[in-house]
Amino acid sequence: MKKFIASLLVAAAAGLSALAPTAHAATDGIAWDKFPVEKMKDQGALQRGAQLFVNYCLNCHSAAFMRFNKLRDIGLTEQQIKDNLIFSGGKVGDLMQIAMNSRDAKAWLGATPPDLTLIARSRAGANGTGADYLYTYLRTYYRDETKATGWNNLAFPSVGMPHVLWELQGERRAVFDDKHNFTGKYEQITPGKMSAAEYDNAVGDLVAFLQWMGEPNQDMRKRLGMFVLAFLAVFFVIAWRLNAAFWKDVK
Repeated sequence: MKKFIASLLVAAAAGLSALAPTAHAATDGIAWDKFPVEKMKDQGALQRGAQLFVNYCLNCHSAAFMRFNKLRDIGLTEQQIKDNLIFSGGKVGDLMQIAMNSRDAKAWLGATPPDLTLIARSRAGANGTGADYLYTYLRTYYRDETKATGWNNLAFPSVGMPHVLWELQGERRAVFDDKHNFTGKYEQITPGKMSAAEYDNAVGDLVAFLQWMGEPNQDMRKRLGMFVLAFLAVFFVIAWRLNAAFWKDVK
């Protein structure tokens, strides 16, 4: 029994140590910008975000707790999902997995890319919500020749992942002062396919989809919660009057 408990403690310590770098990285860097939450109510934004996700993220990152057919909840038909979002010949009911296994990913990339199903929920911190972090992170990449990938990030300094959306945003260099503090300015090296405003809007769409994917039933949960609160309020009045009627003749 003692050996069993000791092994559990060791495993727990290992798990915490594995999580520590992620939690630390999420609080480093600049202050986070606010994610435009109104996009969560825009089905068009969620659909565009889903398309960006499968085109740019689903090559290395999986969403193993989400099925393609769940995207019907954001207004897509099964035919639209099959024609526009599934490129591997899979079925609409399949999980959003990738072909690359974790062993190969670690050998080729140095680390296994994390699953993104719950990434927006897991990245919340003192600076804001997980959506705020992702919105800032995907908009603050800059060229850094000192890094192995050639990229760095202001929200996640020394990030290991390259800038997968660079074709949309273009290449740019962050401007620092003499004390290596970010000045809030960038120098554009090469133009992207989108303007700065268009890119920010596209990132907002992508983050909205990531936020939705972390809890796709959140709107139903909120509506159900309001119904339950209303029911409890009415039931409280009924129970209060029944109680008064029951005890009215008791001296």
